[in-house]
Amino acid sequence: MMDIRLICVGRLKENHWSGAQKEYLKRLRPYLRLKVEEVEAEPISRTVPPEESKRRESERLSDRLTDDELIVVLDRRGDRLPSGDFARFLRQEGEPGRRLTFVVGGTTGLSDELLARSQKKISLSEMTFPHELARVILLEQLYRAMTILTGKRYHY
Repeated sequence: MMDIRLICVGRLKENHWSGAQKEYLKRLRPYLRLKVEEVEAEPISRTVPPEESKRRESERLSDRLTDDELIVVLDRRGDRLPSGDFARFLRQEGEPGRRLTFVVGGTTGLSDELLARSQKKISLSEMTFPHELARVILLEQLYRAMTILTGKRYHY
């Protein structure tokens, strides 16, 4: 069974985001081991500029990463994979005994250091999404990929 971890900045505060996450976690349970971890979001203010916020959040994310996992970050400059290609990527890289860790940054994105540490960068779209929505889209795409890999009927 595939082992996947999502490490995300911030909590899902809105009921619609947390409800969607809960639904996809339930749907994914038969297909893979999935763990969602959250690190504290850094407030942006007059005293904490966006670059400092990004650095602090990326440090928190980096502290959770290990060298024995494949690190995949969501980044607008990353590869744009159709759902079928994403499913094939998961099948190829998600071999037993290897954990895939997806990293979802916060409002300010991810530091250059964390981006460099990743083995794969994926873009969900050319559009920009709130990080809460990006998390839900990633979960939906994981579910879609599992249905593709197992031949289960789902919207194509």
